[in-house]
Amino acid sequence: MHPIPRADRGAGGAGKSPHSSVEFVFDRSWVDELAERAARNGPWDDWTLFALAVEAERAKLVTSFDELQSLRCLPAFEPMPHQIATARKVLREMGGRAILADEVGLGKTIEAGLILKEYIVRGLVRRALILVPASLVLQWVRELNQKFGIPATAQKKAHTWHADFVVASIDTAKREPHRELILSRDYDMLIVDEAHKLKNRKTSNYQFIQQLRKKYCLLLTATPVQNDMDELFNLITLLKPGQLGGQSEFVANFVADKRLPKNEDRLQEALSAVMIRNRRSDGGIAFTKRIVRNIEVKLSPEEKALYDAVTGFVRERYDESGRDLASMLSLVTLQREVCSSRDAVFVTLFNLFKKTAEDSPMRAKIWELVEFIRRIRANSKAEKALELIRETGDKTIVFTEYRATQEYLLQFLKQHGIHAVPYRGGMNRGKKDWMMDLFRGRAQVLVATEAGGEGINLQFCHHMINFDLPWNPMRVEQRIGRVHRLGQTNDVKIYNLYTTGTIEEHIVRLLHEKINLFEMVVGELDDILERLEREEQPLEQRLARLVLEAKGDADIRRGIDALGRSINRLRADAKRTASAGGPEAALPVLSVVPDGPDAAAEVRP
Repeated sequence: MHPIPRADRGAGGAGKSPHSSVEFVFDRSWVDELAERAARNGPWDDWTLFALAVEAERAKLVTSFDELQSLRCLPAFEPMPHQIATARKVLREMGGRAILADEVGLGKTIEAGLILKEYIVRGLVRRALILVPASLVLQWVRELNQKFGIPATAQKKAHTWHADFVVASIDTAKREPHRELILSRDYDMLIVDEAHKLKNRKTSNYQFIQQLRKKYCLLLTATPVQNDMDELFNLITLLKPGQLGGQSEFVANFVADKRLPKNEDRLQEALSAVMIRNRRSDGGIAFTKRIVRNIEVKLSPEEKALYDAVTGFVRERYDESGRDLASMLSLVTLQREVCSSRDAVFVTLFNLFKKTAEDSPMRAKIWELVEFIRRIRANSKAEKALELIRETGDKTIVFTEYRATQEYLLQFLKQHGIHAVPYRGGMNRGKKDWMMDLFRGRAQVLVATEAGGEGINLQFCHHMINFDLPWNPMRVEQRIGRVHRLGQTNDVKIYNLYTTGTIEEHIVRLLHEKINLFEMVVGELDDILERLEREEQPLEQRLARLVLEAKGDADIRRGIDALGRSINRLRADAKRTASAGGPEAALPVLSVVPDGPDAAAEVRP
């Protein structure tokens, strides 16, 4: 065995190794090969491999900084074309300040996440604050983490405000001690979801957002304009001060009346510089179908007796008030509650009883209605809903307008072996997330109130029951938009329950037979309702007056016919405005209402 030769020059000095027991051997054969190649000037490398390396480097070059760089960083997620176009417009034309006003279900959250990611990739954003409703905090965190690889943190403790990307509720952020800490920091980007709540500049929300130090700002809302020019000015000014001039300048240039714009072309141009609104009707956006069924429910004799007694009571109070509609709107709710559940109407009657003076003859009349309630032993609507839930055998969301009805339905379904969970506005963030996880994993039914339905995404569910029908059709669309949105892979089945011989039947007739609202594209109805309010009264008030002043079903039918003609006239006017390209075509808010009685309809958005 030949000993290993020592290195001529070790690290410890001439002829020495760094350690006495460690031997070093240097391979110097490459020196001879290098000298040989140098003598004949190559070859230095394989040309094919070199060409491939050059091609790979060229592919990584940023040839145009106008294009989105963030798309390369989203290997598991591919945005829709309209979302990419929105991000590109915010980047190129709006300087990172924009109102994202897409119709419900088109992915405003995705657009905001894509814009944020783009600015991060470009090194323009290192710290961002995302303010959202409390119920949506964890939903936003999941979206940003999973789809965009943005390390967003849900605000829980004081120290989390120091994270680079914080998602929090605006109600928490504006309170001390959080407020002082947030206002002391500089944010590269601020994102506010449900930004329509910032339209009143006198509110604490508006003033807080105004004080925040932010370089870029995104406001997300599906309802950017709601018939008030002052609110429009406030929202735009919050985003980009001076875009519409000062208050007096804005009024002089663009306001004909509180709800009526002038110089519409100039207004549209000014708004288009800060607002982007994608519509389902624009094309290129693939949605599954909506299959709508209106389900007739016949009240029991006891339920019908209660409805008739409540109707008589409400009309008497209306006549006694001198036909003052404003003071009677709360009592009209009684009729609608009877169509929902005895529990809902009992809560309202009990509160009314407590507020009524002890010597008032109205207390006795209220107690008579309570006696009618006591005779009711079943809920015809609940039994029909149970039948539908068993028929689907799948996850179903049930919407009701009343908390008491929600509680009743939860108990009713439990008694019949159906696992149901609640979802409502009064729950804190943790409980809402818990209920949503239970619905996603174990429960078959989610019973939600109107307040609880805001902002939630339920693409994993494709059956929905409208236990109560709102009188405002835009709220129906907001409900449907929880399940019928981008990411939904199934046709959505919507069941609208209505009681015969009640005001609900007339509402369905108006929506279906008279104006065919389900044939409208999303966004059209909003323009119609805006025009109705501008020229006459809001739809809900007109319906309330119609119900109160009618002497019977025949009067209501005639009133519904007249209202249908008015709406159809306004619809024709709206189409003419849209075809002319006026600003009202670019700004309206939501829409969609139920199909006709006892009919199933397939509706493509």
